[in-house]
Amino acid sequence: MKRARLITFAMLAALALCGPFSAAAQTPGSQWTFSITPYLWLPNIDGTLKYNIPPGGGGSPEVQVGPNDYLEALRFAMMIAGEVRKDRWSVFTDVIYLDASNGKSGVKSINFGGDLVSSSANVSTSSGLKGGVWTLGGGYAVLPGRPVEMDVFGGLRYAGLHASTDWQLTAAVTGPGGGQTFPRAGNISERADLWDGIVGFKGRVWLGRSNWSIPYYFDVGTGSSTLTWQGMLGVAYSFKWGGVNLAYRTLYYDQKGDKLVQDLRLSGPALGVTFRF
Repeated sequence: MKRARLITFAMLAALALCGPFSAAAQTPGSQWTFSITPYLWLPNIDGTLKYNIPPGGGGSPEVQVGPNDYLEALRFAMMIAGEVRKDRWSVFTDVIYLDASNGKSGVKSINFGGDLVSSSANVSTSSGLKGGVWTLGGGYAVLPGRPVEMDVFGGLRYAGLHASTDWQLTAAVTGPGGGQTFPRAGNISERADLWDGIVGFKGRVWLGRSNWSIPYYFDVGTGSSTLTWQGMLGVAYSFKWGGVNLAYRTLYYDQKGDKLVQDLRLSGPALGVTFRF
């Protein structure tokens, strides 16, 4: 986890020197323009984790996480986006670091070498999720000005996630052959590093000649994940120095197979302030 934190803080430092969620106008020009957007995102966390066989266990557990209210489990969060533009070209990045623990969850089933045994006898099961998500993209403005702005872009997204689960069941779970047993109580943790290429579009729809606009963002990709996508839709007000943006945002991962992240969805409101210079 120390390595993930170092990567995250290094990217934050890079932002200070150079977003998909910028609330300011993006009219192309011959001058270099920069923007930084610190923001707060409060998503619900919902998904399924598939662990390897824990120490002392005879099967690998599949755990349903959430849906959890982010504020109930939040221990630490850091979120910031940045962008640099010149003419119709742009480069943007977005960094998220979160640490959520003690989220409600339940052991759905135990895999005993290909034989699944369902388990709904959870007495007390909780899971934690922490790590960083970094998105980097380069775009081109196909629609450069009012009433509709649109950039198309390509890039990558990295997620370094550490998941942990503490479980307590009413009884141990025995495999079909009787020779394997999953313990009644225990804990397990596992890490996943996901690198995915992404493509997408982003921009805004201006509301007449006012400073109000509707920003939007969508990307889709694959790589370490079978599928990942991210979407955002909001409302923004622009000032000369930048702007304010209120949006609803969703980030989704799907790995399937025997991977840790079977599926994971983070959805909720986001509020950001953009500073341009």
